[in-house]
Amino acid sequence: VQLQASGGGSVQAGDSLRLSCAASGRTLMRLNVAWFRQAPGKEREFVGGINWSGGNAVYADSVEGRLTISRDGTKNAVYLDMTGLMPEDTAVYYCAADSSGAYTPRRSISGYFYWGKGTLVTVSS
Repeated sequence: VQLQASGGGSVQAGDSLRLSCAASGRTLMRLNVAWFRQAPGKEREFVGGINWSGGNAVYADSVEGRLTISRDGTKNAVYLDMTGLMPEDTAVYYCAADSSGAYTPRRSISGYFYWGKGTLVTVSS
Protein backbone atom coordinates (compact mmCIF):
# COMPACT_ATOMS: atom_id res chain seq x y z
CA VAL A 1 0.00 0.00 0.00
CA GLN A 2 1.24 3.48 -0.84
CA LEU A 3 0.47 6.22 1.65
CA GLN A 4 0.51 9.95 1.10
CA ALA A 5 0.12 12.54 3.81
CA SER A 6 -1.18 15.96 2.82
CA GLY A 7 -2.71 19.09 4.26
CA GLY A 8 0.33 20.64 5.89
CA GLY A 9 1.07 24.32 5.72
CA SER A 10 2.07 27.42 7.63
CA VAL A 11 -0.34 28.54 10.33
CA GLN A 12 -0.44 30.77 13.37
CA ALA A 13 -0.44 29.57 16.95
CA GLY A 14 -3.96 28.67 17.99
CA ASP A 15 -5.07 27.74 14.49
CA SER A 16 -6.49 24.41 13.42
CA LEU A 17 -5.41 22.14 10.62
CA ARG A 18 -6.55 18.84 9.12
CA LEU A 19 -4.03 16.41 7.73
CA SER A 20 -5.08 13.59 5.45
CA CYS A 21 -3.50 10.23 4.82
CA ALA A 22 -4.63 8.73 1.55
CA ALA A 23 -3.89 5.22 0.44
CA SER A 24 -3.53 3.62 -2.93
CA GLY A 25 -2.86 0.07 -3.95
CA ARG A 26 -4.75 -1.40 -1.03
CA THR A 27 -7.62 -0.53 1.23
CA LEU A 28 -6.90 0.90 4.65
CA MET A 29 -9.88 -0.90 6.07
CA ARG A 30 -7.96 -3.66 7.82
CA LEU A 31 -4.91 -1.63 8.72
CA ASN A 32 -4.08 0.26 11.87
CA VAL A 33 -2.91 3.75 10.97
CA ALA A 34 -0.73 6.05 13.01
CA TRP A 35 0.64 9.53 12.74
CA PHE A 36 4.22 10.36 13.62
CA ARG A 37 6.06 13.63 13.45
CA GLN A 38 9.65 14.73 13.26
CA ALA A 39 10.70 18.19 14.30
CA PRO A 40 13.97 19.69 13.05
CA GLY A 41 16.89 18.13 14.85
CA LYS A 42 14.70 15.70 16.78
CA GLU A 43 13.77 12.07 16.49
CA ARG A 44 10.55 10.93 14.92
CA GLU A 45 7.85 10.55 17.56
CA PHE A 46 4.44 8.97 17.84
CA VAL A 47 1.52 11.39 17.72
CA GLY A 48 -1.48 9.11 17.67
CA GLY A 49 -3.02 6.09 16.04
CA ILE A 50 -6.35 4.52 15.22
CA ASN A 51 -7.10 0.87 14.90
CA TRP A 52 -8.48 -0.82 11.82
CA SER A 53 -12.08 -0.65 12.98
CA GLY A 54 -11.89 2.94 14.14
CA GLY A 55 -13.00 1.76 17.55
CA ASN A 56 -9.83 2.61 19.41
CA ALA A 57 -7.62 5.66 19.07
CA VAL A 58 -4.63 6.50 21.25
CA TYR A 59 -2.60 9.67 21.50
CA ALA A 60 0.71 10.88 22.81
CA ASP A 61 0.41 12.73 26.11
CA SER A 62 1.83 15.87 24.50
CA VAL A 63 -1.12 16.18 22.11
CA GLU A 64 -3.94 14.60 24.11
CA GLY A 65 -7.05 16.71 23.86
CA ARG A 66 -5.84 18.78 20.90
CA LEU A 67 -5.62 16.14 18.20
CA THR A 68 -8.24 13.75 16.89
CA ILE A 69 -7.72 10.88 14.48
CA SER A 70 -10.56 9.55 12.41
CA ARG A 71 -10.98 7.36 9.38
CA ASP A 72 -13.30 7.30 6.40
CA GLY A 73 -13.58 3.95 4.73
CA THR A 74 -15.48 5.34 1.76
CA LYS A 75 -12.56 7.60 0.94
CA ASN A 76 -9.86 5.15 2.00
CA ALA A 77 -8.35 7.84 4.15
CA VAL A 78 -7.39 8.66 7.71
CA TYR A 79 -7.43 12.17 9.12
CA LEU A 80 -5.57 14.02 11.83
CA ASP A 81 -7.45 17.05 13.08
CA MET A 82 -5.29 19.41 15.06
CA THR A 83 -6.57 22.32 17.13
CA GLY A 84 -4.83 24.84 19.35
CA LEU A 85 -1.63 24.46 17.39
CA MET A 86 1.55 25.59 19.09
CA PRO A 87 5.00 26.38 17.71
CA GLU A 88 6.25 23.13 19.22
CA ASP A 89 3.91 21.27 16.90
CA THR A 90 6.09 22.35 13.98
CA ALA A 91 7.30 19.19 12.29
CA VAL A 92 7.00 16.95 9.28
CA TYR A 93 4.02 14.70 9.86
CA TYR A 94 3.99 11.15 8.55
CA CYS A 95 1.28 8.54 8.38
CA ALA A 96 2.08 4.87 8.69
CA ALA A 97 0.10 1.66 8.50
CA ASP A 98 0.33 -1.70 10.19
CA SER A 99 -1.44 -4.93 9.29
CA SER A 100 -1.18 -6.57 12.72
CA GLY A 101 -4.85 -6.13 13.47
CA ALA A 102 -4.00 -5.17 17.04
CA TYR A 103 -6.85 -3.60 18.97
CA THR A 104 -4.53 -0.90 20.32
CA PRO A 105 -2.36 0.90 17.77
CA ARG A 106 1.32 0.51 18.38
CA ARG A 107 3.35 3.53 19.44
CA SER A 108 6.72 2.48 18.09
CA ILE A 109 8.16 3.28 14.67
CA SER A 110 9.16 -0.35 14.27
CA GLY A 111 5.52 -1.38 14.55
CA TYR A 112 4.69 0.06 11.16
CA PHE A 113 5.66 -1.37 7.81
CA TYR A 114 4.01 1.05 5.44
CA TRP A 115 5.06 4.68 5.45
CA GLY A 116 4.13 7.68 3.38
CA LYS A 117 6.03 10.81 2.58
CA GLY A 118 5.46 13.48 5.14
CA THR A 119 3.76 16.83 5.06
CA LEU A 120 5.27 19.86 6.74
CA VAL A 121 3.37 21.78 9.38
CA THR A 122 4.86 25.09 10.50
CA VAL A 123 3.30 26.94 13.42
CA SER A 124 4.45 30.46 14.09
CA SER A 125 3.83 32.40 17.26
